[in-house]
This record gives sequence, structure tokens and C-alpha cells, in this order.
Amino acid sequence: MIDINTPIDEFGIYAGKIWETLSHNGSSMTQMTLQKMTKLPDEAFFSAIGWLARENKINKTGILYRLGETNLTSKIGSDAGKIWIVLSKQKKADLSSIAKRINADEHDIHSALGWLARENKIDVIRGKNNQILFQLK
Repeated sequence: MIDINTPIDEFGIYAGKIWETLSHNGSSMTQMTLQKMTKLPDEAFFSAIGWLARENKINKTGILYRLGETNLTSKIGSDAGKIWIVLSKQKKADLSSIAKRINADEHDIHSALGWLARENKIDVIRGKNNQILFQLK
């Protein structure tokens, strides 16, 4: 889960790690290899993929990620739009609530949150009982 102490801008740092790894170590890699080399947990990895997709810098063919014009816009961008609508109506929502409302898994949610973070449209806040919530800026 995303740590409340991690600013949303950290997603860009995670994206930089993936970009540098692909740039310096090969033109394409699997998720497992990228995560092993960057030491990013799932949440950070998928947030970074969303960030890079929004920047039009990463694509995926089969199980391989590579740098280049993205082919992930239809899925990640669409999910980001759905999350934006949920947050505009609810004001604040946690990850599981978002997942239920847009019918997506956690990896897809994290990618879409990375996309929205790149657009500087979301914040992470702490709710009641220290629950991690997302809201629009």
C-alpha cells in the first residue's frame, strides 16, 4: 500500500528508476526483472508505469516493457478517468473503494493513480483510523 509519508511526487522518482533501468540495461524487460533491478514493490512499480504511460514513454508487448511511445493509454488513461469521476463525486476514497467502483484490480488502480499523479491531479491523505485516502487537488 502507498505510504502516507510518501509524497505523490515520489511516483516520478519510481518512474525514473524504471526509465533508467530500461535505458541502461536493455531495451525490454519483464515486470519481474524490472522490479528486481529497481527494488520497487508492486504499488510503486505500477504507479511508475502509469506515470511513464502518461508521459508517453513506455509500452508493453506481451510480458515485456520497453521504452517508446505508449500503447497503454486506452487502459490506464480510461481507468484514470474513471477514478477522477469517483473522486469528484466522493471527494475522498480508499483503494478498495475505488477498485470496487470502477471494477479494476489493485495493479490497474495503482497505474491509474500514477497517471493522475503525473497530471498533478491527486493527493494522498490520512482519514479516520489512519486509513489512506485519495482526493483530487
